Amino acid sequence: MSESVRDIALKARQAARKVMNLDSRAKDAALRAIAAGLRAAKAELQAENLKDLSGAKANGLSAAMIDRLTLSDKVVEGMARALEEIAELPDPVGRINGMSRRPNGLMVGRMRIPLGVVAMIYESRPNVTSDAAGLCLKSGNAVILRGGSEAFNSNIAIVKVIKRVLVEQAISEDAVCFIPVTDRAAVNELLKLEDLIDVVIPRGGEGLIRAVSENSRIPVLKHYNGICHIYVDRDADFEKAYKICLNAKVQRPGTCNAMETLLVDAAVAESFLPEMIRRFKASGVEIRGCERTRAIVPDITPATDSDWPAEFLELILAVKVVDSLEEAVDHIETYSSNHTESIITENYTRAMAFLNQVDSSSVMVNASTRLADGGEYGLGAEVGISTSKLHAYGPMGIEGLTAEKFVCFGDGQIRE
Repeated sequence: MSESVRDIALKARQAARKVMNLDSRAKDAALRAIAAGLRAAKAELQAENLKDLSGAKANGLSAAMIDRLTLSDKVVEGMARALEEIAELPDPVGRINGMSRRPNGLMVGRMRIPLGVVAMIYESRPNVTSDAAGLCLKSGNAVILRGGSEAFNSNIAIVKVIKRVLVEQAISEDAVCFIPVTDRAAVNELLKLEDLIDVVIPRGGEGLIRAVSENSRIPVLKHYNGICHIYVDRDADFEKAYKICLNAKVQRPGTCNAMETLLVDAAVAESFLPEMIRRFKASGVEIRGCERTRAIVPDITPATDSDWPAEFLELILAVKVVDSLEEAVDHIETYSSNHTESIITENYTRAMAFLNQVDSSSVMVNASTRLADGGEYGLGAEVGISTSKLHAYGPMGIEGLTAEKFVCFGDGQIRE
């Protein structure tokens, strides 16, 4: 196992030296060709995906996990479009920023460069395979993919399409490598290879991310979970709030950017909560409310201390009434995972206070937390979301997969 994984990483390292020097036109042409290849291979991809779905159902995976696993027509088309959108983005590699002249005449700036070899360790979602491959190719990196066992057949099928197209485009197929085993020992071996891999990005449940973080010798970009909040301010537009809150919880509850806790200003709680909770219940949401919430709407489940830090990932929502913006921010500071928070208000002063005081990687005004996504932010797609501030914060697109090196232009300068 050790030799096999190291051999894959060596091939990725060798490919990274070639990919970093590809010009933008070659990378963009390859991305568009991969998109076309995925569309053409849709039936093949879905046939392999059915094997994974059958296994998932037999193993009792949750509805949310099966939803993430499914390669529907819409998902396959979304994968292709994401690659095309990545191709349209400006290439960050080689861009020089902040050039300035020092007193001795030396010109100093910073140039964007690829990270090198990126290892992606992820669960369930097979679309991550193409997203990660596309983002790494565009940013001049090689990538080693290690998907979850539940999506094994789907991931292999997607990687075959990508490798076939890379060869056709005269690009090293080892720019996209895949660990072709489900044995967890392969992950442990991968995490030892600090001489060959530059960064590890885990994407999945908290258990996976903590295991990777605790065992890796390589820097890890991570977020453990998505405990996202929406605060309905006393100056909220109720119709806007109803629509946003319902979308944030119901549209796709199994994702990390779904709302898990709703905070409501006491000044509007009695007028806002009955209709809001009615709409939630009509959509199948179980409400777990604080005592003040239950005093307004009695027929809901009492919230416990364990509900505030919970990432439910299903149609369950914790609701709390607070006395002020400051109390809402304090609650978020205590329980947030630094993923995404939103305020619903028509009051500019409080909106700006919320933006300034909340420290999460995405902070919104009058928008659903479900919009916290690389594609929605114009990144084409995302390789993951970082809630640690070094070296990226929030959804990571192609720029998050680059670093900066200093470049200097001189004319004979020496240090005196």
